[in-house]
Parts: sequence; C-alpha cells; structure tokens
Amino acid sequence: MHSAIFQQAHRLYRQCRAEYQDYLHAAYARAEEACRGRLLNRRGENKGIDSLSLFIGNEARALAYASEELIDHWLSYPRITFEQFEKQWIEQEQ
Repeated sequence: MHSAIFQQAHRLYRQCRAEYQDYLHAAYARAEEACRGRLLNRRGENKGIDSLSLFIGNEARALAYASEELIDHWLSYPRITFEQFEKQWIEQEQ
C-alpha cells in the first residue's frame, strides 16, 4: 500500500517539474532570440557544450561557457535553476 502523503508529494513534484520545463524552454527561446543564437562563447563551442545546459546547471559553469550576449541577457532575465523555481513555486502554492 502506498502512502497518500507520498503520492500527493510525488504528484506535486511532477507538476512543479512540468511547469519548470515550460519555463525553461520559454527562457531559452527568449535568450536565443535576444542573443541572435549566440549563446556559447568560443570555449563552449570548442568543447561542444549544449547551450541549454547553461540554463540548468551550476552557475560557475554557465558563466564559463556563456557568450557575452547571454551573460548580458541574464542581467535582465536572470537564469533560474530548478531549485530556485521550486522554492518560488512552493511559495506561490501556499
């Protein structure tokens, strides 16, 4: 028998994750348009970094491989990790 509390928590987690994916893809599309597709710096391009990974991972890594255009874009539209999104999402749910 499954715990009702765990089932509810799992449902909420899936809902939050799905909403984050929507946010993430919208943020990526906005950045790609604003930066005219230039999201990686030369180092990131040479290493074959996936530009979407800059939006979800460690900030130091993101800044190491992001283009100057993307870094400037993040000043107006900060990158939000899942952990940050989840915290905001929970606050809005309460």
